[in-house]
Amino acid sequence: MTDETKFPPEKNFPAGYQPPKVWTWEKGNGGAFASINRPIAGPTHEKELPVGKHPLQLYSLGTPNGVKVTILLEELLAAGHSGAEYDAWLIRINDGDQFGSGFVEVNPNSKIPAMMDHAPVDGGAPIRLFESASMMTYLADKFGAFLPKDARKRAEVMNWLFWQMGSAPFLGGGFGHFYEYAPIKIQYAIDRYAMEVKRQLDVLNRQLADHEFIAGEDYSIADMAILPWYGRLAAKAAYSDAGDFLSVDEYEHVQRWRKQLFARPAVERGSMVNRVFGEPSMQLHERHDASDFETKTQDKIGKA
Repeated sequence: MTDETKFPPEKNFPAGYQPPKVWTWEKGNGGAFASINRPIAGPTHEKELPVGKHPLQLYSLGTPNGVKVTILLEELLAAGHSGAEYDAWLIRINDGDQFGSGFVEVNPNSKIPAMMDHAPVDGGAPIRLFESASMMTYLADKFGAFLPKDARKRAEVMNWLFWQMGSAPFLGGGFGHFYEYAPIKIQYAIDRYAMEVKRQLDVLNRQLADHEFIAGEDYSIADMAILPWYGRLAAKAAYSDAGDFLSVDEYEHVQRWRKQLFARPAVERGSMVNRVFGEPSMQLHERHDASDFETKTQDKIGKA
């Protein structure tokens, strides 16, 4: 059976489409993010990153991946770890800030978040950090919080932390892209990713049926990593009407967990940092001091 009989071109979408022998990039493809998508790495322009007064310098945007880290930083501060004070600088990815030379030096993959620790525990040269799970593990180890030392409990937290890292691309880059951002609606793609996201929600729901938190009875970096993705979806705050489309109310244990966590003051603060959408009172574009939450949200300073 040839490819043409197995996959008749007239049934492809768009009708008649056949993948070429060699793919070539055409500017403009990629839907909502076409202006910043490209098939190569590296900087597009020279731009140094700013450095504030604190040892921890975060360069980010209030997407789920960025919010994971700011929630952890705010939880560390709430727990009394004053060394976790940080500067959070806004990286506008739609403007291509992530392709500036300074950002690429910190994260060669040009994705937010990225971080520099200018005061590592060994007293040596600054440490660069990219990938949110790497940052969260690093910070949890540095401050000895939200990641158990017991080998079995630690392994369970790491299991769920990396479950999130492996699963969220199906939610964001898969379901979210084709449901919300793609320039055309493709039933096969939406059905495929909707099925997988509902399976993931069921995985979480079954785990939370027997545990207060994701990795057991203790709040951990696994909860902080999963909440901005799946908790936000369960709250019907992701991808327009996706919560109704995916019937998220049926996951009762996920609903209990996300309400419990979103009620935490540190989670609320962390969710505001580098945020550029939603209510102005919930947007803190940059964070350089704890007092910024009271004085520099967008409703206070009146800037878009």
